[in-house]
Amino acid sequence: MANVRNLILVLGDQLTPTLSSLAAGDPGQDIVLMAELDDEASYVRHHKKKLAFLFSAMRHFALELRAAGWTVDYVALDAPNNHGNFTAQVAEAVKLHRPQRAIVTEAGEWRVARMMDAWPALLGVPVDVLADGRFLCSPQEFSHWASGRKQLRMEYFYRDMRRRTGLMMDGDQPAGGQWNFDADNRKAADADLFMPQPRACAPDTITQDVLTLVAARFDGHFGDLTPFWFAVTRADAEAAFAAFVETALPRFGDYQDAMLCGQPFLYHAVVAQYLNCGLLDPLRMCKQVEAAWRAGAVPLNAAEGFIRQVIGWREYVRGIYWLKMPGYEHSNHFQHRRPLPDFYWTADTDMACVKAVITQTREQAYAHHIQRLMVTGNFALLAGINPHEVHEWYLSVYADAYEWVELPNTVGMSQFADGGLLASKPYAASGAYIKRMSNYCAACRYDVKRRTGPRACPFNALYWDFIARNRESLAGNPRMAQMVRTLDKFPAEEQQRIADSATAFLDSL
Repeated sequence: MANVRNLILVLGDQLTPTLSSLAAGDPGQDIVLMAELDDEASYVRHHKKKLAFLFSAMRHFALELRAAGWTVDYVALDAPNNHGNFTAQVAEAVKLHRPQRAIVTEAGEWRVARMMDAWPALLGVPVDVLADGRFLCSPQEFSHWASGRKQLRMEYFYRDMRRRTGLMMDGDQPAGGQWNFDADNRKAADADLFMPQPRACAPDTITQDVLTLVAARFDGHFGDLTPFWFAVTRADAEAAFAAFVETALPRFGDYQDAMLCGQPFLYHAVVAQYLNCGLLDPLRMCKQVEAAWRAGAVPLNAAEGFIRQVIGWREYVRGIYWLKMPGYEHSNHFQHRRPLPDFYWTADTDMACVKAVITQTREQAYAHHIQRLMVTGNFALLAGINPHEVHEWYLSVYADAYEWVELPNTVGMSQFADGGLLASKPYAASGAYIKRMSNYCAACRYDVKRRTGPRACPFNALYWDFIARNRESLAGNPRMAQMVRTLDKFPAEEQQRIADSATAFLDSL
């Protein structure tokens, strides 16, 4: 096909038929370019299961577009004309198809957006970069909201998003008389509770081909490739979400912070990978959840908690990302420099909680938000791990991770590396928190009740050592000052034992 009107580039996280670039085109005159690119698969060493999911979802989306009448120039990873990167691939497509202009929806990540900035000069045709209408708050709108505020707290942004969308509102008041029911969502789960499983999809022929390809090309990447059960089509992703609403959402609120050995999913939706690549629509999801609550099928705290994650937290971290990039990725408030321990890749550690979460991550390319924040993230914070290395690990290992959503969660929420722009306090905790919210400690070789000594839970000495190392910074934080005062009440001998235990453990890494 030559002399087309528009070349429309669709990225791997833009698998949405209502995408702005597609809406601006005409199947009768334009051509869609999609490509599986080695640079995108390897700029961090993405989990094998994530790569298989995205490549298969892209191939299925290309079929969806063709069924809708589009001509799709699809470049598979092993195609002889695959150049491995966006710029070279688009340049070849321009040379081949000779379009009058190129159209693309804005990139989700800073590095790709900067590539696009160079395209008009390099390609020799105009390039229209269109806003991504799949989000409910544009970067420009978020910047306006943030302007003049001393603190950029998600809670206030979330309330504005509730008012804007009308979700969970009774007139101009929040349903149930309060905005946030998070205090009701912190119950520890019992191991004998019935745990619904996420809807699984058997790999079809396309997915089987992709699994073979990923096994051959990315064998050195982290993670188990099989069993592979992710949805890779819009219909299956929507069915997976519907199954969550029916079977798991009613108890999601109560137990969303709980952790159990051998139960990686509990009552979580496990659909963020579908949402973040465009197979699911955020507003439609939230309306389904609200409808279930209004029908009496779901309690208020569960519906509100889920909707807050989508229109509150997800939109908020995207706003932070575009507000603070570039440079935000190198934030390091506490000046932590320790390298990421090898056990983040191998799970070879005697800490039962860390071993469980990393093993689960290797197997599933998934861990829920408390496992990420209060186990692997908490350990990295207490141990003084370089936050940029922590960021790259999270970006590598999870199927739902894209820099716009992962980076603020890691740098701001998990590691407090931005000094409090995003979070009001460091999310640091001793082993007592993990014991309260999980059953990990029961099978651990370390004693969660001990603070120091070779058998003591490492989180305990590391927690108090973190307080001691950062005393000056934390004493000025209203939510942490009490812990500094508590440390000061410890006898000098105990403070020395804490320092010695923390040092001995960290040296053993």
